[in-house]
Amino acid sequence: MLTLEKIKSNPQVLEFIQQSDDALAASGYTEHSLSHADFVAERARIIAKEIGLSEQKQELASIAGFCHDMGNFLSRSHHHYLGALLFHQIFQQDFSPRELAIITQAISSHDKDEMKFSAPVSAIVVLADKTDVRRSRVNNKKNHKTMEDIHDRVNFATTISNIKVDTKKKLITSVLKIDSNFVPVMEYFEIFTDRMIYCRKAAEFLGYKFGLIINSFKLL
Repeated sequence: MLTLEKIKSNPQVLEFIQQSDDALAASGYTEHSLSHADFVAERARIIAKEIGLSEQKQELASIAGFCHDMGNFLSRSHHHYLGALLFHQIFQQDFSPRELAIITQAISSHDKDEMKFSAPVSAIVVLADKTDVRRSRVNNKKNHKTMEDIHDRVNFATTISNIKVDTKKKLITSVLKIDSNFVPVMEYFEIFTDRMIYCRKAAEFLGYKFGLIINSFKLL
């Protein structure tokens, strides 16, 4: 089995992620570059470790997290399926059939409306991806006072974005600090309600509840 570090040095993966970020930036999306890939990979590993998965599953979660968006340069609406197929095409000789199935399923499952989980790694990647809200994801920060796009405004206003796993209370919590002088907190819910539902479903599959704290206030 390859490690995440090997995956991160693969020229095809790196190029696909770069091309995906370029394609989404051209359409006005927030950052989906190596920074997002690294963030999701690291957060997926943290969650997997905190809930007690094996080191192998931690590695698989981080790999799936790193590669989850690399199909965006082919199609935004089908990027999760295409990303899984690309991963299989590149690495089919480098993983066992089971490992390959776990990773490709996690990639293909991270952005489905009909979100039904059958493996912990898939649920973990959803939690890691959907809780990535931060200022550095905004591509155009120069005119932040006149930002028209609500996604840019909310991401720019988010100065802290952490995840906490409480194994005793069986609670996975997204902890955010949002500059309410820049945007009202309600704007967060306008664009992220669906993502929070995905997170709730993912946490429930893992045997946890999902919580949300914004500016020290418990909202979920």
